[in-house]
Amino acid sequence: MFGHITEGAVADVTVAQGLILPPGSIVVIDRGYTDYRLFEAWSLEKVGFVTRLKSNAEYFVMKTLRKADEGRIRRDELIQFQCITAGRTIWQTYRRIEVWREDKQDIMVLLTNRLDLAAATIAAIYKQRWQIELFFKALKQNLRIKTFVGTSANAVRIQIWTALITILLVKYLQFKSRCTWVLSHLIALLRWNLFSYRDLWAWLERPLQTPPQLPPETQLAMDLG
Repeated sequence: MFGHITEGAVADVTVAQGLILPPGSIVVIDRGYTDYRLFEAWSLEKVGFVTRLKSNAEYFVMKTLRKADEGRIRRDELIQFQCITAGRTIWQTYRRIEVWREDKQDIMVLLTNRLDLAAATIAAIYKQRWQIELFFKALKQNLRIKTFVGTSANAVRIQIWTALITILLVKYLQFKSRCTWVLSHLIALLRWNLFSYRDLWAWLERPLQTPPQLPPETQLAMDLG
């Protein structure tokens, strides 16, 4: 998944063009990454994508699969773009899906090359994009991953994987606890109590009523034989 469009959008599209994705993958992207040559390449490589269609896109409707005045899916069409790039025409067939958004009281227009999935499934896939955004937002805000300790490729990978493992562990603790934890509060309190010995599960349920304990005196033996 690619994030929201930024001033570096052109550079980001160039990066996207260089990605090698396995057949069957589904990429969910912002409409700022619209690149018809990239969409064509993904289609030929059997890589799926779901994105928003730009309002000024020019296309031909090849076939209407669904048209409705009510319901969540208002229109489902097979289209081709009226687009000539790099001296040749883009001939791939895509789907244009109009989805009614009840919360915003408007229609969202999606574009995809997955012709085999139901329109409702395509809409659900795009909706999950926001959950990915929230996950990475929580990662960046709570684990201070905006700067890296090391600059080598291996050092950067280690820090990213460490952060991912950490956020998943904390999310698991948040899920298991019956206390209504705000993620940022849970991470802050865990950080403040790193060097105190407590019953973790009791502390998760009653953080203010679970005092520190003395660690067991028994030293674990290490078998070096």
